[in-house]
Amino acid sequence: MNREYFKGTWQENRSFSPAVVTTGGRQIWLAGVGMWQDEDGNNLDGDFEAQVHATFRQIERNLALAGGKLADIVTMTVFIKDVRNGDKLTELRKQYFQDGFPGSALITVSGFARPEMMVEIQAIAVSHD
Repeated sequence: MNREYFKGTWQENRSFSPAVVTTGGRQIWLAGVGMWQDEDGNNLDGDFEAQVHATFRQIERNLALAGGKLADIVTMTVFIKDVRNGDKLTELRKQYFQDGFPGSALITVSGFARPEMMVEIQAIAVSHD
């Protein structure tokens, strides 16, 4: 599967690509993931950074079930409860995408299904056939 990431003038600093083109591959549509607890059941209420990391780890596990990996994500929609966490999300996301950033939208919402949640990420990936 071929993938081409386009870089914009300011988007690279915000850790997303304005466009990603794929050829071949299998599409994986991921449900939204928001983690208010880590894998061991520890409460992450109020810890935005820990919730982001736990969310990406869960997304990674979900992708593995479908034969994919984080690097296969071509676009994501990120929902955050507090707009002041937008810059922090940008910096944390850079840790997960070394070879090119997916397309992305960052949306501030008033709440989630669980009141402890501070972030939720929904994504689409394209993996190798």
